[in-house]
Amino acid sequence: MRVIAGKYRSRPLLPLKGMDIRPTSDRLRETLFNVLTAGKPNVLEGTIWIDLYAGTGAVGIEALSRGAETVYFVESSTQAAELIAKNLATLKIEQNFRIVKLDVLHGLRVLANERVTANFVFFDPPYRMREAYPEVLNSLAQPGLLKPDGVAIAEHEKRFDPGENCGEFRLARRLVQGDAGLSFYQRRQW
Repeated sequence: MRVIAGKYRSRPLLPLKGMDIRPTSDRLRETLFNVLTAGKPNVLEGTIWIDLYAGTGAVGIEALSRGAETVYFVESSTQAAELIAKNLATLKIEQNFRIVKLDVLHGLRVLANERVTANFVFFDPPYRMREAYPEVLNSLAQPGLLKPDGVAIAEHEKRFDPGENCGEFRLARRLVQGDAGLSFYQRRQW
């Protein structure tokens, strides 16, 4: 596992062995960021990210490497939160991030109360937690948590459909690669 592009390109990231963590593969992360930056190479500059179920921190670290201003890593596991901190330290990333060691829904409430407004929210719950997909999307509807033109991206099993519409959000695009899929959600335009 490594950083794909940007400031920390090709630098290795440490995995967490023996836990129920399935890091987003290098190939899927590359696809994710290629979709977000297609035709707009500087689109990530200065953006705010929330990386939910952050695991190893690979997606948020990739965002920082590509110019994100700040990343909030939300992770309930102590071991995973420590691994995120270790991966950041290994890359000598000392600022522009915060590790929120809470369950995802509580973490989102805390960030909303702190008036954090993100451009991008990535979430990759354990695949067995299918109920998490609508819960996260409904939580992102809290005022100000995701910018009006913000994007929520869900990683999921390729055979699982997290839904076309959920509350304020509609599916804008879905990609499948290997055993995983990425679903991109944006607010409905009424």
